Amino acid sequence: MKSFSSPSNSSTITGFILLGFPGPREEQILLFVLFSTVYLLTLMGNGSIICAVHWDQRLHTPMYILLANFSFLEIWYVTSTVPNMLANFLSGTKAISFSGCFLQFYFFFSLGSAECFFLAVMAFDRYLAICRPLHYPTLMTGRLCNILVATCWALGFLWFPVPIIIISQMSFCGSRIIDHFLCDPGPLLALTCSRAPVMEFFWMTLSSLLLFIPFLFIMGSYALVLRAVLRVPSSAGRRKAFSTCGSHLTVVSLFFGSVMIMYLSPTSEHEAGMQKLVTLFYSVGTPFINPVIYSLRNKDMKHALWKFLET
Repeated sequence: MKSFSSPSNSSTITGFILLGFPGPREEQILLFVLFSTVYLLTLMGNGSIICAVHWDQRLHTPMYILLANFSFLEIWYVTSTVPNMLANFLSGTKAISFSGCFLQFYFFFSLGSAECFFLAVMAFDRYLAICRPLHYPTLMTGRLCNILVATCWALGFLWFPVPIIIISQMSFCGSRIIDHFLCDPGPLLALTCSRAPVMEFFWMTLSSLLLFIPFLFIMGSYALVLRAVLRVPSSAGRRKAFSTCGSHLTVVSLFFGSVMIMYLSPTSEHEAGMQKLVTLFYSVGTPFINPVIYSLRNKDMKHALWKFLET
């Protein structure tokens, strides 16, 4: 348990209160049904992609192995927040323990970090496939693919533990109410007894590096892809190349766009309601629509999914 101070006394903090989306009981039940449905559909959609890649031998290629890992990541990413949010819809207290809050904090941001790295690696794979098609089989080997997958997971889970541990050791004063549906650094730092500008700067620096390095790498990869595609003489070949990259670029735009709005501008500039909506979009919305984006724009994936569903 953690020391929790107030202007008049000192006690022991056992947890926080996540306000989530407050409202009357009927509204809470409606939100519970809505997000339960979205959560189950997200699990089914991403799980179907994993099963399709596993069962269809034609999809045992680096592109689809990366996609299967990405779908597995999305399942855990949405699971790091939604089950607790669903419990809070039906809870009268909306409480979360101190350890539970910081565990959610760690897993949510670690999985989000891993997602940034996976999106960058998937862009690198498309660059090799389109710009170096003759050398692609020898460059993107199964061994390299496995190394890249392991690196994404490792970097994701090693990016934020130090600042999260430091924040967990701070003293918290006054209210323990977090006006959010998850344990986020902005609301947590706002509850500390004194401002921590060094910690805020450290967090902002890590967040900026995490977002800009993969994002610039992705943009550089697709700039080279675009240059190569424009040199393709046939319009059919250009359409095929664009369709291959289109789904990934859509996912990149949705995820990085919303995350950058959230974390690369001062937290104080966002109203609590806007924070929740933007966070909800990239933490729940994108894992929900990603399977649709990847399956609708990919004939091989659609065929494998139909084949899997028919078995």
